[in-house]
Amino acid sequence: MTAISTPPGRRVTTRKVLAIALPIAVANLTIPLLTLADIAAVGQVPDAALIGAVALGGVIFSFVFWGFSFLRMGTTGLTAQAFGADNRDEIRATLGRALLIAGGAGLLIIILQGPIAAIAFGLLHASARVEELARSYFAVRIWIAPLALSNFALTGWFIGRQRARIAVFLQLLLNGLNLTLDLTFVLVFGWGVPGVALGTDIAEGTAALLGLYIAARELKALGGRWRLKRLLDPVRLRRTFTVNRDIMVRSLCLIFVLSFFTAQGAKTGDVTLAANEVLMQFILLAAFLLDAFGTASEALVGESIGAQDRRGLIDAMKLPGLWALGVSLILAAGFLLLGPFVIDILTREEAVRLAARTYLPWCAFAPLVAVWCFQLDSIFIGATLSHALRNAMMASLFVFLLAWWALHGPFGNHGLWAAMMIFYFARAASLAFYLPGLLRRTL
Repeated sequence: MTAISTPPGRRVTTRKVLAIALPIAVANLTIPLLTLADIAAVGQVPDAALIGAVALGGVIFSFVFWGFSFLRMGTTGLTAQAFGADNRDEIRATLGRALLIAGGAGLLIIILQGPIAAIAFGLLHASARVEELARSYFAVRIWIAPLALSNFALTGWFIGRQRARIAVFLQLLLNGLNLTLDLTFVLVFGWGVPGVALGTDIAEGTAALLGLYIAARELKALGGRWRLKRLLDPVRLRRTFTVNRDIMVRSLCLIFVLSFFTAQGAKTGDVTLAANEVLMQFILLAAFLLDAFGTASEALVGESIGAQDRRGLIDAMKLPGLWALGVSLILAAGFLLLGPFVIDILTREEAVRLAARTYLPWCAFAPLVAVWCFQLDSIFIGATLSHALRNAMMASLFVFLLAWWALHGPFGNHGLWAAMMIFYFARAASLAFYLPGLLRRTL
């Protein structure tokens, strides 16, 4: 990178970091709250199988939909670099390529829903009642695939252009509508687990259609024009597919770990499965809050690289990380102090409450370890050095499985939680190994 002086409007400051991170944090907070609402709704019935069904349904669509979350991350990095270079035609083309991938992949998921269901339920071992309820969730949820994946592309594009408020508005709309519909369908109409799936489908479809409308208006104001030659340029398409392929592998490895975690809890019994799922809401809450500062890193690192700004790149790597570290300390303390109270709200099943309190200290420890891998992840996403993300995650997956094999037998569910903490550490250590190479390449 040939360093140039930093224009005042491009300087990475705390104010700029917070302008991106705080709206994203607000939007992200509503995501685990939705799952909390789903679990709290079905948790009012003293039947752990209902919570387990929501958990398994969520695991399956973590693979089916969140496996394509690379569209959000890859689009953010590519758009941010085009934004930093003020390349308006490429900003436009980046969105077009991402939406083409989202639509095509979504239609393929619908076509292959039979084999997907057979593989998913064949791998996830649960009681017959939990599986029956989870299948009803799957049958409703699958049909929204093209629009659900388009939401990833739109969110990444808005964030890459540092239009975080639009991304937040769409996320809040999706989550607020989802929350309202889920509670209505479950508690008022008594539709149970299928009602949760239907509410999510309607919310995701509404957000995607509105997002496409807003993007069209943004493109008109942005200027530039659609060029089929640029949109389908072989070099740019290859780069788009390479970045998204590597991030997809990285995301699938991560989702496999989370799914494996849930599956091992299911093998132990419905009570342990339900307790782990309740505690996983603490983990997700921490992840979504820390991800807000990671998202700021993605956008600002990408912009600095696109603008060839050495000073901005260093600041974009440091400032969001310092804020994330402070938030992780607050989360750890909050989980220890308020965790038992939140557990009692989420479930009335006394056996699940007792089991969840037993494993609660792991949730308090998690943010202190995970913050490092989250921030390093975001730096590499913004730099679009996707091969490092892929290789580091694959190595970390191997370490996780090795740790589970060694610890689960003698320590049971405690060993499973310990393996998850080792996984976080392995992610941070492996990405740190690649960090000098990133600095040499970009600086």
